[in-house]
Amino acid sequence: MPPVIDREKCTGCGACAEYCAEDVFFGSEKENIPQVTYPEFCAHCSCCVYACPEKAIWLRIPLPMQLLYKNPERTA
Repeated sequence: MPPVIDREKCTGCGACAEYCAEDVFFGSEKENIPQVTYPEFCAHCSCCVYACPEKAIWLRIPLPMQLLYKNPERTA
């Protein structure tokens, strides 16, 4: 699933587009709400989520990736 941007919280700072390694927000301009141009290239790394100072982006991790997720805090 591509990143979801809360349009009410977003200030258009461009941090998400700057930190995205996969260029999912290609063509987005500062001072405007970023556009998810290439959702299929999203690697679900959460860089955009962590870079957003307003916490205006959230990411839904696809079910197959959730099944492979291992909680690092849990010990065996």
